[in-house]
Amino acid sequence: MDAEMAQTDSPPQSTGTIAEVQGPVVDIHFEVLPPLHQALYTTVGKETYLFEVFQHLSQNTIRAITLHPSAGLRRGLPVYDMGSPLRVPVTPNILGRLLNVFGQPLDGLPPLEAKEFRNILAPPIPIHQVTGTSGILETGIKVVDLLCPFIRGGKTGLFGGAGVGKTVLIMEFMHAIVALHHGVSVFSGVGERIREGHELWHEMMDAGVMKRSVLVFGQMDESPGVRFRVGMTGLTYAEYLRDTQGGEVLLLMDNAFRFVQAGSEVSGLLGRMPATMGYQSTLLTEVAEMQERIVSTPKGSITAVQAIYVPADDMTDPAVVALMSHLDTQVILSRDQAGKGIYPAIDPLLSTSRMMDRHFLGDLHYRTAEAVRAHLARYQELEDIITMLGVEELSPEDRKVVMRARRLQRYLTQPFHVTAVHSGIKGASVPLAETLADCQGFITGQFDDVPEDACYMRGAMRGER
Repeated sequence: MDAEMAQTDSPPQSTGTIAEVQGPVVDIHFEVLPPLHQALYTTVGKETYLFEVFQHLSQNTIRAITLHPSAGLRRGLPVYDMGSPLRVPVTPNILGRLLNVFGQPLDGLPPLEAKEFRNILAPPIPIHQVTGTSGILETGIKVVDLLCPFIRGGKTGLFGGAGVGKTVLIMEFMHAIVALHHGVSVFSGVGERIREGHELWHEMMDAGVMKRSVLVFGQMDESPGVRFRVGMTGLTYAEYLRDTQGGEVLLLMDNAFRFVQAGSEVSGLLGRMPATMGYQSTLLTEVAEMQERIVSTPKGSITAVQAIYVPADDMTDPAVVALMSHLDTQVILSRDQAGKGIYPAIDPLLSTSRMMDRHFLGDLHYRTAEAVRAHLARYQELEDIITMLGVEELSPEDRKVVMRARRLQRYLTQPFHVTAVHSGIKGASVPLAETLADCQGFITGQFDDVPEDACYMRGAMRGER
């Protein structure tokens, strides 16, 4: 019997019968209706199908979403109530594993041998057990640590269209948590392409971070119910590692927008009326149910990083706005930056953190970040004039600011450890103190004689790390 069938030793709570199948939507007759979000199952030959209850249609009929391809289902099949919501096995041996939404292995290794299971749908922990954010979580990535620092125990969003480097940044963050903080990472692939998942798995093994990580995938070709719940499975594993191992747990989700899309699909399948721009009317609630569980306790902290696809590069899209309202840090990836060869393609003027505060960061960090932004903003204002008339037409003061801003722009590029195999450039990790010292040097003119090319794709100015 499959791993998920072994989640309970108790007999099935009640038995129902499939009345109607419409794609992933299944209507089932029960004498005693199971509660909403209960897990159900049926078997056809050696195949096991799981369902999740989403609606009570009448006194004797529920509507469920199947979490497997629905081929093989038919009217009259008996359906059994599992007595609980969907649960996944948890064990200290989950590190280094590649799993699906049910906690089953996708890496060809034996199933998890677990004596404990956890519901993937759980209420947030009580407020009195939650601890607040506690300082900066250094990543070794210069532009992030300087201008949009990650908050220990906070939530960060990587916003960008297709192909601007969200997934590469996420992989580098995983490397940083393992290498700098000796923590663990949980990666939740929501609607990932099979090719992307395969490449990520092998690249993480090549980079040496897989042994301190867990990968959970709900692939693009799977049921919308799977893509809707795989983020919850990843969050459940992050909560387990926080509660049992303590320390730093990095929860990564790629892509949070696909979670919203899956919810929209489920809502449409259930016949609900769409709301703004075709999104589901329950958008804000569904986003909040996940985001409010990403919290830290005295046992350990969960720091979340979520890649968020921006449809048509429109930051006012309702899904983007709903996700943004829960975030502490917003990292905006720009197609213009990528077009200039600036990687990571982070927009230094739009990216920010709610903790960009003198009292939280300290006077040195705050002053340096503001000065860097001022230089880059002035350079952006003058770009059209430079294009039309040339830099020689600027005043001496503006010319000095522009030349320093150009060097800062190139200095904030960085080679990554996880791309070293492909780029041939050794990855660099720069401590925040060195980043601040280098930026102070650029602003005060210490590096005015350094060629711009010498600032590009390197670590610290005072020697590679």
